[in-house]
Amino acid sequence: MNPDSADLLDHRELNRDLAIFATDPLAGSGLPLWLPDGAVIFAELERLAADLAKADGCVPVKTPVLGKRALFEHSGHWAKFAEDMFPPMSMGAGSAGESGDELVLRPANCPHHALVYKAQQHSYRELPIRLHELAPMFRAERSGVLSGLSRVRQINLDDTHVFCRPDQVADEAGKALLSALRAQEILGLRVDYVRLSLRDDSPSYLGSAEQWDGAEVALRKAASAAGVATVEAAGEAAFYGPKLDLQVIDPAGREETIATVQIDFNQPERFDLSYDAADGSRRRVVMVHRGTVGSMERVTAAVLERYQGRLPLWLAPTQVAVLPVSPAQDRAARGLVDALVAEGLRPRLDPDGSLGARIRESRRRREPLIAVIGSAEADAGEVQVRDVGAGVERRVLVADLVAGMKAAYVSRAAEVAW
Repeated sequence: MNPDSADLLDHRELNRDLAIFATDPLAGSGLPLWLPDGAVIFAELERLAADLAKADGCVPVKTPVLGKRALFEHSGHWAKFAEDMFPPMSMGAGSAGESGDELVLRPANCPHHALVYKAQQHSYRELPIRLHELAPMFRAERSGVLSGLSRVRQINLDDTHVFCRPDQVADEAGKALLSALRAQEILGLRVDYVRLSLRDDSPSYLGSAEQWDGAEVALRKAASAAGVATVEAAGEAAFYGPKLDLQVIDPAGREETIATVQIDFNQPERFDLSYDAADGSRRRVVMVHRGTVGSMERVTAAVLERYQGRLPLWLAPTQVAVLPVSPAQDRAARGLVDALVAEGLRPRLDPDGSLGARIRESRRRREPLIAVIGSAEADAGEVQVRDVGAGVERRVLVADLVAGMKAAYVSRAAEVAW
């Protein structure tokens, strides 16, 4: 571990104070239960993912977490990843005595999105089509590698699949890369480097050498257009194509992929995904996989560790603790809470106990702001506010506090502008 980071807590240790998630043997290993405060973080990350997807012209879809075993045999996932998938569930024999279907929990979302694209005929004028979903997927991870939120068996992934013409691939990959970098910037997560993950000499990759060469050129072009340097890594490609991976290294020196852009010519071939070209012919689309925010579990673990639990206001489950000095200020405190709630903000009213104990409790909970209302503040329509992370303490009008918090929340700012 980096000595500068020796005192940092990992997200599991932080969770003891923050109550973000829980685990229970009855639920099963690697299947965390999101507690109320964790569900708030999850919802904010989901909203960020949806906003970034919408800004890039993605459209939302919803698909089932189950699929027939035949679907994943068709896609190639069964042959490649059967050992990492949960066992099939037999549905029994049909009414006419035919063999029943076997259903499996999906390990990836792309086969379902391929079926969504294929459900309608598409013209070259419609492309690119970008399908976005916050999609649960499942991996039968061994119990020995499971760890808090960073390694789980159900992954809720911010996942988009772009269906485009070959001449659009580089632009779409570049758009996806910039969006992923923007997401990490908003989250305050440093991207240590961008890896260009290439094939090696293994025979396990699908597709022709010509397809791979073209895809690698497109990714290099996308990275260059975005002004991003890459580190090439042979053998790190997906089985269906090369990819750009945003790599982060945590304080313990562990490296993770937090977001990715992948080019896939396997799924379009397997599912016969085509479009009507300008000359009237049917031509094959290219699929671009884009992960912008990443998985809700892994990103939550990363931001908890990055901020040591004191999350930016927009992401914090409780954004401000409202503390009346005495019962005489309860009415003013409740008025502030009502004003904040009316603006879609998340205050916590704490009127009981000594002021010092309540301030310590707020700090333990790592709440971004502490708003104290004494008699002078109540009479003047003001509040004494402490921005714990910024080290700012000042007296402001209630209306200014509400407006400042709302502006920081809406813009997802790293700090409130005082």
